[in-house]
Amino acid sequence: MGTIKLMHAKLHRVHVTEAKLHYIGSITIDRELLEKVGIIPLEEVEVVNLENGNRWTTYVIPGEAGSRQICCNGGGALLCQPGDILIIWANEQYDRAEVMTSGHKARVLLADENNGIEKVFSHTLTPDGNALVYEDGYKFPATTFC
Repeated sequence: MGTIKLMHAKLHRVHVTEAKLHYIGSITIDRELLEKVGIIPLEEVEVVNLENGNRWTTYVIPGEAGSRQICCNGGGALLCQPGDILIIWANEQYDRAEVMTSGHKARVLLADENNGIEKVFSHTLTPDGNALVYEDGYKFPATTFC
């Protein structure tokens, strides 16, 4: 069946606290936020800015725990400014057949206006016979994936 790329972690609606152009590229994120969803240092992440639609790919540098820091560095600093709202997510490669038999869970953190943790939850795919069930009950038939 091959491999597929699925989201495994997301920081939803975090606010940019700093933008540092003259820094070796990356995005610095409070390590507590990273730990809540399972994003590790140096992991590649996708970023979208909800204020202007800019999107980019970069890697994560852990920031000070409890700082609630979201700092776009290098080229990413040109795509945002303090106060902008971002969605940051990480993907992983999975064996499609394994997902059909074992399911999948992605961790999501919804941030408040100060990058505090408003809610942490999971998006799930659960195997059910010849289907894969999304958390809302929608069933994707196995034939869709073959």
